[in-house]
Amino acid sequence: MLRLTALCALTLLSACKPPASDDYVSRTQITDERRAPATPVASPDTQGAAWVRSEQSGRLLYGKPGEMPLFSLACEGEELVYRRYVAADEDAKAVLALIGNGHVERFFIDAHEEGDAWLWRGSVRADDPRLEVLTGPRSIEATIPGAGSMILNASRQPAEFITRCAGTMPALPDPEASPE
Repeated sequence: MLRLTALCALTLLSACKPPASDDYVSRTQITDERRAPATPVASPDTQGAAWVRSEQSGRLLYGKPGEMPLFSLACEGEELVYRRYVAADEDAKAVLALIGNGHVERFFIDAHEEGDAWLWRGSVRADDPRLEVLTGPRSIEATIPGAGSMILNASRQPAEFITRCAGTMPALPDPEASPE
């Protein structure tokens, strides 16, 4: 008798929800319209591009002479700020992949509104060991999904800039030292 009662209860409970069907979407309301991402950007030609220190802005710019920069590094307090100067989708988030000098590193990079445009911008502590990818003597491939892949030509300037930026940071306390 107990089994029969339990079976009847389960049958009644299963009848409370309709089964899955192809017209399920027609029974719900979808409120958010999904936007497609912008068309991916072609990789820029970086032949002849170079790193140049901008005395006006205190940034290290990468690009062809006389043209808009393609990439930049800036020292803002304890942070090294990196920018990719190519249009980004509003509020987009991505990962900047840097490959070169014996390293493969990934850094978060987000779209930020700068003036009338959305550009890629990210930051990391200037003493982050992953920045060694930028400090070697060889070229680096920098890729952001949808923003193309670009070659950062070899130069010692990024290493000097990053070292100088990290040198302005206060030293981290030694975990072994005891407070006096």
